[in-house]
Amino acid sequence: MMHASFKSLLKRKNMAHLNAGEDSRSQPPLRRVAFVLLDNFSLMAFAGAVDALVTANLVTREPLVEVLVVGATSDLVVSDLGTAISTDCPLTALQEQRLDLLIMCGGFRVHLQSSPSIRSTLRCFDAAGTTLGGLWNGAFFLAEAGVLDGHDCAIHPDSRAMLLESFPGVCLSRHSYVLDRKRISCAGANSALSMMLDWLRRDHDQSFVDAIEEILNCDKAQEVMDVSVLSLDRDPTLPQALKLALELMHNNIDEPLSVDEIARWVNISRRQLERLFIRYVDASPSRYYMELRVTYARQLLQQTNKSIADIAVASGFTSIDHFRHCFRQFFHVAPAKFRRQRQP
Repeated sequence: MMHASFKSLLKRKNMAHLNAGEDSRSQPPLRRVAFVLLDNFSLMAFAGAVDALVTANLVTREPLVEVLVVGATSDLVVSDLGTAISTDCPLTALQEQRLDLLIMCGGFRVHLQSSPSIRSTLRCFDAAGTTLGGLWNGAFFLAEAGVLDGHDCAIHPDSRAMLLESFPGVCLSRHSYVLDRKRISCAGANSALSMMLDWLRRDHDQSFVDAIEEILNCDKAQEVMDVSVLSLDRDPTLPQALKLALELMHNNIDEPLSVDEIARWVNISRRQLERLFIRYVDASPSRYYMELRVTYARQLLQQTNKSIADIAVASGFTSIDHFRHCFRQFFHVAPAKFRRQRQP
């Protein structure tokens, strides 16, 4: 008897594609996040931070985060790459909003000089209990407004000396990003995504954040498989026998091997193989193999025009009825309906 939905580490990869009607988890309250764009802000840092939040909305049945883009000096702000970004509202209108998080978006060429409007806005939201943050050197504006004293702070290396000399009350961290109570900050573009993922962990469990990472960090491994699992791909301590078994499964999706055959190929007993899978993959070999094939079928349904029959064969199912039954067990919807729901 097959259990519903996913058990193995592949559940992270498929969370965004599960039928929304079957998700009974309670939803945390909607969070409102404002990004204040300064002239010459780092587009890569901004995009990484926003991408985490937008992807979070894709991995759940209802939006979790509302993003507001704010112009510090104008309605159209030019990034460090020369790309102009249209904002939702000017800084002067921001104090009328209710926010959970306000982030100052800095960059390599951002002029580190505050203004009365920036200063008053940060102090206003600090008094309201809003979490305040900075990207790249955006933490400077928090320090200048006097709302960063006594907090750990991450900032771009080029701005560290200035921050040490000008704001002795700020605790300068050597980490690339920091979350300290109601303050968050990162030193550059590459740490912006990680910082926002950690911020999301405050409201959500680890599996939810892992699902976002599976989507956004798929290229961090040296090799990318058709159905990749980051925690396996990036684990240098994974036993060689398990690596070989996983590779055999990935290379034999259309014509699945038996668990006994896989154990013989990797030269260990079936019982040893099962112990390795339970420890590292959170599922038995047969269970993982089935989830792998169903995930592969899901990708083909979304990204090709292949018939259901062809997809069933490509995923290692000898019967269309068996394929439909298995797919419904995992995604709680028939393959054809799944494809229709996800068509643009």
